[in-house]
Amino acid sequence: MSPARRRRRGSGGGDHNDERWMASYMDMVTVLMCMFIVLYAMSSVDNAKFAKLKESLATGFGQVHTQKVDTASGIIVPPKDVGKTGLLTVNDMDLALREADRLTALRDTMHSRLMARGLDGNVQFKIDERGLSVKLVGSQTFFLPDSPQLSTRATAVLDTIAPVLVGSGLQVSVEGHAANAITGYPSVWELSVERAVGVVRYLVERRDLPGGRVMATGFGATRQVNDDSTEALRELNRRVDIVVLSDQPESVRALIPEALKARANRS
Repeated sequence: MSPARRRRRGSGGGDHNDERWMASYMDMVTVLMCMFIVLYAMSSVDNAKFAKLKESLATGFGQVHTQKVDTASGIIVPPKDVGKTGLLTVNDMDLALREADRLTALRDTMHSRLMARGLDGNVQFKIDERGLSVKLVGSQTFFLPDSPQLSTRATAVLDTIAPVLVGSGLQVSVEGHAANAITGYPSVWELSVERAVGVVRYLVERRDLPGGRVMATGFGATRQVNDDSTEALRELNRRVDIVVLSDQPESVRALIPEALKARANRS
């Protein structure tokens, strides 16, 4: 092979090797382009959406130093009111008004059912911060003398109000009370407890009230509604209260009496 041909072949091979730098250069240009695209995208953030996200996260983590709360629900707290107590009073009152309406509806339903059967006598209702109390007043009406055994009238009353109790979905406390007088029982405590237990057993075993939603308590003669100076007054102290317990927070339940007054003033 002639020297000239060897030089041409060697020169051609060198040119091919020198062009390998272009692959690295193109890779670098591609990486730079991607970087500038990312930087451009980051520079065009929607400030309004970013502010909402920041406020939502701050509220979720308990930092409420913000002018408003993000998204569909929440309570707007002006900066001047941040950290003050009593900011939820209006909201609690709204809940108390709704709870008062619910308890009133339960009371009215029970009363209507009892009236329709002529059983509303000796049954009293009271709504307070605990819930709705259905008072079976007068032991001679609902129990045999000095006995926890339910009378025929008592079972008729329980049959009438039981569907409302079951349908309410609320916890029920059955509370026995007795007059401060000597009975055939060893103590008024035992009599009051056994009468409460008798009501609970009837509601659970005969009227399908879930056992996990009801409890029995006996108070003896410690929570009298009046003194025991006459037999008529003692009879009023002999009672069983069926209390439909409110399931609202304590702050809401404390406002139920006020909510009832507000409803009464509007009507």
